[in-house]
Amino acid sequence: MTDQINSLEELSAVAGETAVVADVAAPREPVRDELGRSYATGKRKDAVARVWIKPGSGKVEVNGKPMNEYFARPVLQMILAQPFSVAGVEGEFDVYATVKGGGLSGQAGAVKHGISKALQLYEPSLRGALKAAGFLTRDSRVVERKKFGKRKARRSFQFSKR
Repeated sequence: MTDQINSLEELSAVAGETAVVADVAAPREPVRDELGRSYATGKRKDAVARVWIKPGSGKVEVNGKPMNEYFARPVLQMILAQPFSVAGVEGEFDVYATVKGGGLSGQAGAVKHGISKALQLYEPSLRGALKAAGFLTRDSRVVERKKFGKRKARRSFQFSKR
């Protein structure tokens, strides 16, 4: 058993070749287009958001309108700001998003998901913080379909004795 080879270097020395040791997890490369932007698609309920981010002053535009005009409720504006605060890059990126489908709450969640994915593509070092906060996971909950013989998905019609 003394002839047992313990490492890759010994194996290469025995074979007479130089060992090529590859990293187990290669570092992620930033994904940016020719204009210096990163693109990602975010989804929530029935809403789908296409999101582009680029370095800037922190301006957020959704469907051609400023964020505070499109998402008038402060809660929805807070949802859009969460990925930036978790990553610690508030006011460093401009966001342009187009969103379709669903209601305002689902659309805000879709834009948040898209911003998180685009931030992670633009700067891979932010992935850990965004993943730990759960922003890179698509919320798979959708509305349950209506069943026949029911008033809604599960609610029965009101019972009447007479």
